[in-house]
Amino acid sequence: MSMKLKPYPEYRDSSLPWLGKIPAHWGERRAKYFFREVDERSRTGQEELLSVSHITGVSPRSQKNVTMFMAESYVGHKLCQPGDLIINTMWAWMGALGVAKQTGIISPSYAVYRPIRSNALLPDFADHLLRTMPYAAEYVCRSTGIRSSRLRLYPEEFLEIPIACPPLVEQERMLAYVKAKDHRVRRFIRAKRRLIELLNEQKQAIVHRAVTRGLDPSVRLKPSGIDWLGDVPEHWETSRVKREFDCLNHRRIPLSATERGAMTSRQYDYYGASGIIDKVDDYLFDDELLLIAEDGANLVLRNLPLALIARGKFWVNNHAHILKPKRGNLEYLANLMEVVDYRPWISGAAQPKLTKDRVMAIPIPVPHPDEQDRIQAQLALETAPLWGAMGRAQRQIDLIREYRARLIADVVTGKLDVGDVELPAPDEDEVPQEWDAGEEAEAEEMAVADE
Repeated sequence: MSMKLKPYPEYRDSSLPWLGKIPAHWGERRAKYFFREVDERSRTGQEELLSVSHITGVSPRSQKNVTMFMAESYVGHKLCQPGDLIINTMWAWMGALGVAKQTGIISPSYAVYRPIRSNALLPDFADHLLRTMPYAAEYVCRSTGIRSSRLRLYPEEFLEIPIACPPLVEQERMLAYVKAKDHRVRRFIRAKRRLIELLNEQKQAIVHRAVTRGLDPSVRLKPSGIDWLGDVPEHWETSRVKREFDCLNHRRIPLSATERGAMTSRQYDYYGASGIIDKVDDYLFDDELLLIAEDGANLVLRNLPLALIARGKFWVNNHAHILKPKRGNLEYLANLMEVVDYRPWISGAAQPKLTKDRVMAIPIPVPHPDEQDRIQAQLALETAPLWGAMGRAQRQIDLIREYRARLIADVVTGKLDVGDVELPAPDEDEVPQEWDAGEEAEAEEMAVADE
């Protein structure tokens, strides 16, 4: 994509060591020249709720497959307007900031900066520039905190940061170039994501057939008595989760973002409803256990796995049920619990929840442990090529994302000149942003913890 791009003819040193040299004709001003902090609050809480993350910048939370609970009321949340720069104060060091494209509300713990001179810094250019790695490095240096993962970037520090400012005509050309390239990348990612979805559907079909019918297609069947399941091999037992697992929920302990931020060694995985969301100093379990999401929209949407195996030493918060098999094959049981239809057992519409009593009462089909071992061994063979293909597609997505991020950074920081490059023809249709369910769930869970 950038084979035709060349550096600018002349450079000078910038005020930021991480940024290095910038084109000689570019301006450079402190952030307070472009922005002022504002603190306006919602009286009704009815405005569009916006999310601020290092992955997608500022975007409506309603457009994402959020797996976390929504607050009962958003009265008192901060208001923002189109063009406002929003910074997640605790996650600025990760680049968790961006420019709002619409009126909305955000967490009271975030900072809102309103443009002072609209003819100096275009909002979309600021969105790209201020999320680059050189600026993230500056946020780290200017933030306050005892741990890198919980640094806070306060307004008085942000407003002192020098911002490189090209002429408006160059900003517009850079944005046109970046937009065209970004559309092509998103088309590529959309195609790869569709491939992953199809492969995953094929894998799920194989797993579902194996854990509900076994390996012998000629075996005689009997009614299971379970609505979502139908018939099962007649020699299988119909059991309930409480007969196959011990529940260890009484041992889980939630840790706040502040508590985790004060930790130092951070060597053990910290699990929530969506999987690993942080690292902590200590562990609650040293075992092989099955974790089932207790709450969140993913119970209904099923964009992420609900049944996860946790091995070794780890900590679990109060958003996941912790189950230890009394017998049988852990991998097989995890596959079985993943195909369960949880909808009849979920309470709450706005905030779906799967209580301990309900999850333990769910009926499940259970073959003999020896048959579980055989089924799981066959599943591993049949699904290995699918896992490999999905892994390759995901690596291609990761690589093209890295390339896009580097290209955008090189363009908006002046390392590459797009002035003499013929701009690609614009796409006829808009390509939707490619949401990553796993990354977004992590970002949302971190954001909710901070709020």
